Amino acid sequence: MKALLQRVDRASVTVGSNVTGSIGKGLCVFLGVVNGDTEKDIAWLADKIVNLRIFDDESGKMNRSVMDEKGEILVVSQFTLCGDCKRGRRPSWTHAADPVAANSMYEIFVREIESRGIITATGIFQALMKVDICNDGPVTLMIDSRE
Repeated sequence: MKALLQRVDRASVTVGSNVTGSIGKGLCVFLGVVNGDTEKDIAWLADKIVNLRIFDDESGKMNRSVMDEKGEILVVSQFTLCGDCKRGRRPSWTHAADPVAANSMYEIFVREIESRGIITATGIFQALMKVDICNDGPVTLMIDSRE
């Protein structure tokens, strides 16, 4: 399971003309589900994300988590994170989980984040989405549950 996180002042996702999810200060998490991912990957990744100390403390040092900040999380499904660009000029998507399995894992991941008391918003799985992000820092990190 792959997650690209961005620390944000605000973020929202729009499908068509409808805003499907928006947050204030917190994290925007783009989530890619890889073939073979399990609920163990979900639990590990959710724990890592909510406890990662990437928010500044009172002395300006990254020492606080999204939980410490009482921040929010916007989770956006993004199978393109699973793209393999090693050969040729067109990415291969063979490592991405099939849509049915990926959607199930995505929904479980969202519930896992919510179960930790964090306000969570989402996009719509497999929809063409416009994501508006005000990156804070910028702080952007990639996390892979298999590394």
